[in-house]
Amino acid sequence: MLPETESFKLTYFNGRGRAEVTRLLFAQANVSYEDIRISKAEWPALKPKTPYGHVPILNVSGKILAESHAIERYLARKFDLLGTNEWEAAKIDEIICNLEDVWVKMQPWLHEEKGTKKSEMFETLVKETITPFMQRYEQFLLNSHSPYFVGNKMSLADLAVFHILYYFQEMTSNYPKLNEFVVKIGQMPRIKAWVNKRPITDF
Repeated sequence: MLPETESFKLTYFNGRGRAEVTRLLFAQANVSYEDIRISKAEWPALKPKTPYGHVPILNVSGKILAESHAIERYLARKFDLLGTNEWEAAKIDEIICNLEDVWVKMQPWLHEEKGTKKSEMFETLVKETITPFMQRYEQFLLNSHSPYFVGNKMSLADLAVFHILYYFQEMTSNYPKLNEFVVKIGQMPRIKAWVNKRPITDF
């Protein structure tokens, strides 16, 4: 149970990026927060006021927490989405660490202006990173006795995988288990409501 006086303000750019898993956590937990989306023009003035010179940052009743994965873990623990024991929490961390490798390789493509170069970057990204990633995660689900990546209920790991896969929806049909997973998570009422109402952005 959250304290009645506890408030949350999430600050990031107007994009999904490194803040979207946090937004999905808030959505699934049905917890209200202020979704502050700054422009590129506003960033130079805000940057020196952040702990490490980047966003997202989370303001929790006046206290500041930085670093996307620290924010995610803090909220996942608070919202009971960090597994049911220490082993599951560690396996969730394992997936988050692996997804970070994928996410870093996605960055140049995400931030490239639309055009021939972006298309070429996408082809390389799919061949070298996304296809192996999807093959590996398809196998994880094939080997699992659960529809979730860790344990028998939704966790931070599932929301993080869902976030990455959302960028490559047209490819998941080639992977039956992943496709089933994306549909399952995407049809959960609170997740579906958030995805339907969130701003359409470039990244």
